[in-house]
Amino acid sequence: MVRDATTCFGYFYLIGFPALQDFQIPLFLVFLLFYMLILIGNIIIIAVVVLDQTLHKPMYFFLTNLSVLDILFTTTTIPKMLAMFLVNAKTISFHVCFLQMYCFHGLTMTESLLLVVMSYDRYEAICNPLHYPVKMTKRVNIQLAACAWVTALLIPIPVVFQTSQLTFGETATVYHCFCDHLAVVQAACSDFSASFQTFLGFSIAMTVSVVPLMLVTLSYVHIIISILKINSKVGRSKAFSTCTSHLIVVGTYYSSIAVAYISYRTDMPIDIHVMSNVIFAILTPLLNPLIYTLRNKEVKCAVKKFVFLKIFPPSTKL
Repeated sequence: MVRDATTCFGYFYLIGFPALQDFQIPLFLVFLLFYMLILIGNIIIIAVVVLDQTLHKPMYFFLTNLSVLDILFTTTTIPKMLAMFLVNAKTISFHVCFLQMYCFHGLTMTESLLLVVMSYDRYEAICNPLHYPVKMTKRVNIQLAACAWVTALLIPIPVVFQTSQLTFGETATVYHCFCDHLAVVQAACSDFSASFQTFLGFSIAMTVSVVPLMLVTLSYVHIIISILKINSKVGRSKAFSTCTSHLIVVGTYYSSIAVAYISYRTDMPIDIHVMSNVIFAILTPLLNPLIYTLRNKEVKCAVKKFVFLKIFPPSTKL
């Protein structure tokens, strides 16, 4: 039976990894481990930035936003994947599927824009250090972060709405672990409408990926030029060290996007397509806390102090 997604109460059937159907429990354990590491790592980052007064700076305010985003981003997809692997809960209602699709793509775009905001913060700190405290006030920081969140969460609405108007079977099969836009579109009954939606989704995805990357690149071109003008070798090293963590995060994020894009555009097994998208959804949230705690001295010291106080709390005097 064929029905319109807006008028029926049917379901999507998530296949997951077609070639790994006999390894559901190992997959559950692996993704559970990843999810716990993501939650613990990002919660620690949020806690140390909130509790440590020395980290109450614009750079770490945006880092906190990134950690909150990573928790929300992975919570959008991984819990359903865990249920699918553990108890074979592969069905998802149409409405929940489109909500998951919206959250996944909206939060993906939010990360792109937050990385732009963080690169702008580094640009002001290094290229205009005397005006930095005046320009990057608490109010401006909140406005920049709010613009990134609101803009990114508005962009996917038209595409998700139009996709929801496609015609699907009562139980449509989605060859994915979650409701990614392209995978859901491929499950539609109309080839012409699906092709248009694929083109539209791809065009928007490229725009919201390439434009932020160009802005980040432009910021770092100016940053590198400013750093090279510093006469002191120690000064150059100190200035560049404040950017390395962010640069690694940007590189990880766009590398995972590139892998996902290449896997979709080449003739590869469906499992490779699914895995590349899942890696994109997990890799950056998993690595962000590690990168910032290992590469940033201030965060590293704050984390050490936070963990030490939790393990050896100061004794209270009666």
